[in-house]
Amino acid sequence: MTPRTATAQSRHLVTPAADRRRAWLITAMIVAFMVINFADKSVLGLAAVPIMEELDLSNSTYGLISSSFSFLFSVSGLLVGFLSTRISSRVLLFVMTVAWAVAQLPVLVVASVPTLMAGRILLGAAEGPAASMSMHALYKWFPPQRRALPSALQIGGAALGTMIAAPLVTWLIDGFGWRSAYAVLAVIGACWALLWWRVGHDGPYDHKHTTTGSSGIRLPYRRILLTGTVLGSMASAFGAAWALSLSQAWLPAYFRSQLDMSAAASATAISVISGFGLVLLLAISPFVDALKSRGVSSRWSSGAAQSIAVCVAGCAMTAFPFVDASGPRLVLIALAFGATAIAIPLHYMTTAEVVPPAQRGAVFGIVAGIGTLPGLVAPFLTGHLIDTAGTPAAGYTAAFLTAGAVMLMAGTCALTAIRPERDARGLGLDAGPQP
Repeated sequence: MTPRTATAQSRHLVTPAADRRRAWLITAMIVAFMVINFADKSVLGLAAVPIMEELDLSNSTYGLISSSFSFLFSVSGLLVGFLSTRISSRVLLFVMTVAWAVAQLPVLVVASVPTLMAGRILLGAAEGPAASMSMHALYKWFPPQRRALPSALQIGGAALGTMIAAPLVTWLIDGFGWRSAYAVLAVIGACWALLWWRVGHDGPYDHKHTTTGSSGIRLPYRRILLTGTVLGSMASAFGAAWALSLSQAWLPAYFRSQLDMSAAASATAISVISGFGLVLLLAISPFVDALKSRGVSSRWSSGAAQSIAVCVAGCAMTAFPFVDASGPRLVLIALAFGATAIAIPLHYMTTAEVVPPAQRGAVFGIVAGIGTLPGLVAPFLTGHLIDTAGTPAAGYTAAFLTAGAVMLMAGTCALTAIRPERDARGLGLDAGPQP
């Protein structure tokens, strides 16, 4: 070993402890990033009733506007994933957030179907890589054995975003009109971008900074993507994304039109569901870490956890439309839309175990792009089912049953396919943790 190599390896070992405070500052910034991300996503659904009334929109038209968010969502996730191998996370997250702020502006000039769609398409293109790239940025600051909690906090920002957005955006809509919510979110996004430009930097676990292990290995993407672990992770993400897109686009309208809730009560219910998902996220990370510390394989510790969560949520989704008692029905709704939160950080963790660090950002982008395709289908399909069914109630029931079936199939596929240890060996990666 040359002195230069020894020095580089020594620096690699010492830097994480010295930068621990910076690592948690970056974590806090990324949590805030995800809060803004999901607040931006949620604003259309929370304003659905007044927007539909003001613009005289049918359910199908509103569903099309909501689905337009995903027109470029998956494509941008794929493209930015590959760009992340060449461009720093600092730059990528800054550009994304500036674009989020800009996307809120068209409806402030002219409120119409075209401007609503234009804003949602731009927002979707800018948010497509958000979850995967922010997770990739976070992984640059933590070694593999310390990623469970930061990963849960990152995804927890999504639940926290909905918890905060539901009452705040509803208050803005009721007090100042639905346009005010768009204006406030644009300002918040711009402020975060400026702060991130000052403090956001790539961490010591960036593959460019590491000199040990398999950080320099590159494999054909086809080999990586066709492993059972990556395919199963995509399946669990797909099932979770179907529930998530349905909740963002239609759950507020369902509460108000079918359960006769007020705007405030609907916002409270959505916050409670998001809080339930956040509690599950914070509980699952130490549970997964404890299982791994006892020698439980990733297939059962993180793979089975995400798969079972999607299956349980799918069962609840198919059950709650047939329950009349308000208490049990709300519990089932919370399970249907909250339990899938577990799958989001865990599908990144299982994917990371079978991907060389140098290709992690690109593969995360591919997995996120394919896993979030339901956002393109579920909102419009739901609006179509509501318009064509005999009654709106029957249309909502058909939409929830469809979602439940998709989620059960996705969870089952994930449970049988995710085997990180086997696939890592098959790809010739190091048996030890990856940076």
